[in-house]
Amino acid sequence: MSRIGRMPIVIPQGVQVRMDGDVFVAKGPKGEHSERIHADMTVEFDEKEIRVARPTEQKRHRSLHGLSRTLIANSVQGVASGFEKKLEIRGVGYRAEAQGKKLLLVVGYSNPVEFPIPTGIEVKTASPTSIAISGVSKQQVGQVAADIRSVRPPEPYKGKGIRYEGEYVRQKAGKTAGK
Repeated sequence: MSRIGRMPIVIPQGVQVRMDGDVFVAKGPKGEHSERIHADMTVEFDEKEIRVARPTEQKRHRSLHGLSRTLIANSVQGVASGFEKKLEIRGVGYRAEAQGKKLLLVVGYSNPVEFPIPTGIEVKTASPTSIAISGVSKQQVGQVAADIRSVRPPEPYKGKGIRYEGEYVRQKAGKTAGK
């Protein structure tokens, strides 16, 4: 039996869950999130917990069991407390500024880069060198963070660029003067 798939998901206070056919819908204080669950998986819930069951021991059903449980758990956690990723910018003159539904990045190109913020995602810039991305969907928050990072990934010689908070970038030695 799947170690992840057999664990129950505890429903936090203020979160409502339901199944609409093969779509799992969770509604909570942070918003509403829906996730399509494979039709073969059985989702059972009461007032306090959710359980996911698989019909057979086929390899396909075993692989979908843990995935379905994790998708449901992420939906419940997202509407209850949300997800957040933080990015930091390093480099002289590099900065970011949130302006409504776009993020303005000045990261060493001839012109500033305007990054559109998708609906359902909130981007805050506490300082010019830090970006906080938050939202209900774990997948969407991670994808937006990766897209922002790809505008100027950290380079290995001086470490300049956009990186995840706490990310370690291995520095390479530069050229040495020859005789």
